[in-house]
Amino acid sequence: MTDFRKTPHRFLNSIFTVAPSEAELLVDTSLTEDAVWNVSFPVETLMGRDSIVRDFIEPLRQGLSHMRRRDEIFIGGPNRRAPGGHWVASVCHYVGNFDAPLFGLKPSGHLAFLRSGEFYRIEPDGRISEAKIALDLIDLMRQCGRMPLPRMLGTEMLFPGPATHDGVLPVDQGDGEKTLDLCEAMLADLKVFDPETFTSKGQTGEAGYWHEDMLWYGPGGIGANYRWSGFEKDHRASFLTAFPDRVGGNHYCRIGDGKYAAVSGWPSMTMTHQGDYLGVEASGKPLTLRVMDFYRCAHGKIMENWVLLDYLDLFRQMGRDLISEANARTPD
Repeated sequence: MTDFRKTPHRFLNSIFTVAPSEAELLVDTSLTEDAVWNVSFPVETLMGRDSIVRDFIEPLRQGLSHMRRRDEIFIGGPNRRAPGGHWVASVCHYVGNFDAPLFGLKPSGHLAFLRSGEFYRIEPDGRISEAKIALDLIDLMRQCGRMPLPRMLGTEMLFPGPATHDGVLPVDQGDGEKTLDLCEAMLADLKVFDPETFTSKGQTGEAGYWHEDMLWYGPGGIGANYRWSGFEKDHRASFLTAFPDRVGGNHYCRIGDGKYAAVSGWPSMTMTHQGDYLGVEASGKPLTLRVMDFYRCAHGKIMENWVLLDYLDLFRQMGRDLISEANARTPD
């Protein structure tokens, strides 16, 4: 049986390095003519091959000189959510020297690792017809020494690959449907929480969803944390205090692949800004949040969770232009 993951994987890992004479043919054979890519703020919606090349591929190629894409996770599977079909999802870094402006952000002139979460719908002929891409430009600001947000509660770090080093095109790892079942059950119980302790039913303990040594890798502005106690202290408590009425799980894609699963909503969450958050006073504004989650599971537990959030869009809704603020800062 043909592995539908391999064709998009080859395209995404070669389009930035092929000669210009080869690029047009590669794009034509890898993307449908009417492909639509939704990219995190400030790029937004790109319609058709020309726009995807002009407004996403070329800016990356020019901004990060001698750029290479490095996948940490690359999985695929049938989508449980409408519109269905087969999808692939990845966590990757775009690696290069940040020598030219990129999506409005001033360059640093130094090596940069721009992390990205990505979901692609794959047609039966192997071409990509749809994409959702969350670039962590806030973490890129941090790498440039121009961080416009307060010091992270969690640990600032490069996203690591899975501890098992088997997240790219995984094979013979188990039942992806069961992995996705576990993650969906966790998400269902995570919606309700105790406002005093910020705990949710079934998350921890012997029968809980998360392994006691869970690792949670958060995006720029949040940082990474270890074990459930670290997750609550370094992220969940501050987030739920600011957005206590948040409702999530509005996902367009949920897939499982061996020991891995990935889910995403565009947006996933709706909420009201009721408490101060990362230096922004409560505004009472209704907000939405685009979310991507990638999971590695083992022995019936969630071991690792990589999270991409479109915080540039979230802060734009709260009245902050983080790109302009970062550009105005003197590098640390």
